[in-house]
Amino acid sequence: MGLTSALMRTQRVISVVGCHAEGEVGDVIVGGVLPPAGLTMYDKMRTMERDHDHIRRLLLCEPRGSVARHLNLIVPSTRDDCDFGVIIMEPTEYVPMSGSNMMCTVTVALETGIVAMREPETHLTIDTPSGPVSVVAHCKDGKCTSVRIGNVPCFVDQLDAQLDVAGFGAVTADVAFGGMFYAIVDATRLGFAVVDSEARELAVLGEAVRVAARDQLEVVHPVNPGIRDVSIVQLNRPFAGVGETTRNTCIVAPGRSDRSPTGTGTCARMAVLHARGAMSVGDSMQHESLIGSRFSGTIIGETTIAGRPAILPTIEGRAWITGFHSYCLDTTDPYPQGYVLPDTWGVTGNITQ
Repeated sequence: MGLTSALMRTQRVISVVGCHAEGEVGDVIVGGVLPPAGLTMYDKMRTMERDHDHIRRLLLCEPRGSVARHLNLIVPSTRDDCDFGVIIMEPTEYVPMSGSNMMCTVTVALETGIVAMREPETHLTIDTPSGPVSVVAHCKDGKCTSVRIGNVPCFVDQLDAQLDVAGFGAVTADVAFGGMFYAIVDATRLGFAVVDSEARELAVLGEAVRVAARDQLEVVHPVNPGIRDVSIVQLNRPFAGVGETTRNTCIVAPGRSDRSPTGTGTCARMAVLHARGAMSVGDSMQHESLIGSRFSGTIIGETTIAGRPAILPTIEGRAWITGFHSYCLDTTDPYPQGYVLPDTWGVTGNITQ
């Protein structure tokens, strides 16, 4: 009787499968949310942002979520050449592409039977707001053991951009697109070792760089002008060389370290390294996060995008399902869109970029 009464007071129930990719939470909505309208996946993302953002806030903000969570909504593809589509929701924005979120989404789709698993490899094409991406999921005994993503073309926007960063002064950053725009900074030049004990200080630096980059740099995707401005700041150690492991951390707005090595960040880093002559087609690198998890990145080709040199990269990593959840909104709940406080919600405490 108690459960029935509680359900009668509930406005809605949303089903979510918990998942993380190399430490970064990328939970997947599998029920209770209808696909937003739109002719393309980019249009659907903007419709979700404009008309249904209460879903993101309900599940990402307290008391149901946290700044360390992302959400992925599986929807039907808008293209005949794709198996399904995905809308990616992060703490302050909707992003056109994310490597860790894609790994989580594919793992959940395969291990829960939303998409048929084929062993030893399942080949998929996913409709994302940044364009179609190819996926090879390695599978064994009903488990998705790793996901390799063929990302959209990635390119350098600016090398050695000069920023005036509050609290830090002059900072040099490379700006590159890896699925979203990154400002990439060698943190060792600012006295950091890029280790876990520096996580709070790195978050402060990264958020300050992001704010400065958005204020001081004009960054626009040459094909889709709706994709613009620096979303994330990558703080790294110097490149260790082809095939070697290089430490980095990507500061996700509103200011906290990505627990994974960051998939689109790895692609943006490879675009910069390719532009500087440090990586060529066929070369690979290992990117390592503050918690020691790793993604493998490889440049598999070169192309152009609106006349700009670009690379065709792949990224590979692992994801694990963590649980199955049904989130409810009671009709008497005074916080239907949740709430945030800056003591835990990143450095700046914002819920939009």
